[in-house]
Amino acid sequence: MVPTVASRSPVRVLIADEHVIFRAALRRVLEFEPGFQVAGETSGNGEVVTLARELAPDVLLMDIDTPGHHTLDAVRELSAPPHGCRTIILTSEMADEQVVRAFRAGARGIMTKAAPVDLLFKSIDAVMAGEYWVGRERVADLIRVLQSEPARPDDQRRFGLTSRELEVVQAVVGGYTNKEIAEKLVISQNTTKHHLSSIFDKLGVSNRLELALFTHSHRLLQRGAASIQ
Repeated sequence: MVPTVASRSPVRVLIADEHVIFRAALRRVLEFEPGFQVAGETSGNGEVVTLARELAPDVLLMDIDTPGHHTLDAVRELSAPPHGCRTIILTSEMADEQVVRAFRAGARGIMTKAAPVDLLFKSIDAVMAGEYWVGRERVADLIRVLQSEPARPDDQRRFGLTSRELEVVQAVVGGYTNKEIAEKLVISQNTTKHHLSSIFDKLGVSNRLELALFTHSHRLLQRGAASIQ
C-alpha cells in the first residue's frame, strides 16, 4: 500500500532539462504540490549523473535530449545499484522504438511535456510504488513494437506458468481487457483476475506493462501458447 501524501516523506525530485523556463515551471508545479520536494535542477552539460549521485533524489525527471550526456546511458547508469534512481523521461514526442529502448535502459516512466499536471504527479507516485508509467495511449503501440521484433534464441523455461496462464498472457499482450479475456476463454472475470494474480506472482511483475516487457524479453509466447483469436 502506497503511503498517503500526508503521511509519507516528501518525494525528492531532480529536474534535468536544458530549457530554463521549463525547469522553472516544473519546479514551481512540484513545490506547490504537497508531498514533493525539488532536490535540485540541471541543464545537463554532462553533470546529470554526478548531480544525481550527490543529491540522491528519489526520482529524476529528465528530458530525452538533455545535453552533455547520452540520456539512455545516464538512465542505465543511475538505475543500476547502488543508485536506484527512478527515471521518468520527459519528451515532446518519442518514436515507439525509443520508448522500448528507454525502458530497457532502466527508465521507469515516459511522460510527454504536454501531459496534464495531474498525470505528472500520478507518474511519480506510480514509479515510487515500483511500477512503470507510460501514457495509456502508448501501451498498445509499445506492445505492437515488442511483437514486431524478430525472435531470438532463449531458454525454454515457462517460469511455472500453466497452459491456461500462457493463454492469458497472450491475451494481455494482445491488448485484451479482463472482460474480453473472460469471454474469449469462456471463463469468469474472477477466474481471469485469479490467473493474472498467479501470473504476476510467478513472474515477479506488478502490472500489464511489466508483463509485456517480461514476455518479450523471455520470449514466453514463442513456446506455443494457443491462439485465442
